[in-house]
Amino acid sequence: MEQYDYIDDLCKFLDSSPVNFLAVDTVRRRLDAEGFERLDPREAWEINRGGRYYVTKNDSAIFAFTVGDSDPEDGFRIIAAHSDSPGFRIKPDCEILCDGNIVKLNTEVYGGSILYTWFDRPLSIAGRVMLRGQDPLRPISRLVRFDRPLLTIPHLAIHFNRSVNDGNPLSKQKDMLPVIGRVNAKGDEKGLVRRLVAEELNVDPEIIIDYDLSLFDTTPACITGINGEFVTSGRIDDLSMVHAALTSLLEAGNDRGAIKVMAIFDNEETGSGTKQGAASPVLRNILKRICNSLGWTDEAFMISIASSFMISADNAHAVHPNYVEKQDPTNHPTLGGGPVIKINANCKYMTDADSAAVFKNICDIAGIPCQYFVNHSDVAGGSTLGNILTAQLDLRGVDMGAGVWAMHSVRETASTADHISIIKAFCTFYEI
Repeated sequence: MEQYDYIDDLCKFLDSSPVNFLAVDTVRRRLDAEGFERLDPREAWEINRGGRYYVTKNDSAIFAFTVGDSDPEDGFRIIAAHSDSPGFRIKPDCEILCDGNIVKLNTEVYGGSILYTWFDRPLSIAGRVMLRGQDPLRPISRLVRFDRPLLTIPHLAIHFNRSVNDGNPLSKQKDMLPVIGRVNAKGDEKGLVRRLVAEELNVDPEIIIDYDLSLFDTTPACITGINGEFVTSGRIDDLSMVHAALTSLLEAGNDRGAIKVMAIFDNEETGSGTKQGAASPVLRNILKRICNSLGWTDEAFMISIASSFMISADNAHAVHPNYVEKQDPTNHPTLGGGPVIKINANCKYMTDADSAAVFKNICDIAGIPCQYFVNHSDVAGGSTLGNILTAQLDLRGVDMGAGVWAMHSVRETASTADHISIIKAFCTFYEI
């Protein structure tokens, strides 16, 4: 793919991935189109040199890898990112009837959203639906997405809250419930979402057992800035890194050297503590099964882990033009300044001098700049995939990402130049 197509493709990727399940499905379809073979975790794996493979977990995490003429001493080259973003999940029995037969939905906030950015926007619904099948232990999974706006979360008029611009504490249970429409009579609201989903999937509502449904902003991703410097969209954190990892894996050769791995986890925004999250043994199990299928011993597996390196790709905070004082005094990552290496003295990130040096070398070879993010010492920072994964695998690795404004807003902003640079860095990492 030509470099000038990367950003257009990023926007298409973001628009096709409104929730974690759809993001993984988008990745899966692109892997299928490139000839990757899907593996079933319930069956024995037959891994061949020169092969390209992937496996999914819970429909919301996906792991792809290519095997060349690899030896244990070559290790694994791993790029990790995550499929989930903060937002709103729809609760069971969610319909609430209000005055005038207006129906709102009962929702729960997922992750650390900037709540007020969700007001007064055209929202819709997407996610996973479980249908009754022949095996009660294996319900049928179907994905659903409503392409038309269905909901909005209306703000209270300023006339009823004159101090709204002086600070506006919000209740997640009262203020943030979305309105879906108006029904003709009391009682018509019951099962409304189930009926909508059944109609969209063309199934009987009675075979719908349960669902994982979320809200999303229907506004498409777009390019802004006088020279197209910025991309603005929902879910840039962390789907821009998913896109960069996928693009790099598809462009990298698999004829020699380390086994190249793309690991897209779910539930990073809530601590990664699920079977499809980075705190689980899912990646370790996959790497072990690859080694077993190649005929490597347990000792060879340990040698391969000791020889491996991981890039934990989760976005960073770029210096905000209106809030420079929020940043560390000497480390000001800027939009357009290149990929950001993330460092924390209390080990919230896995980066150390060794791994930072490796990533800087990669950027030098790729011919791109890089920069640092360190928390302001009076501000507590969050953690991400890298240090959580090291509880399962004692990998060398670096935490990095693209600089972003308004992280966890319903719409975030990143640099187009940075995205291209990160793809160059990832391609170099896979190929050197």
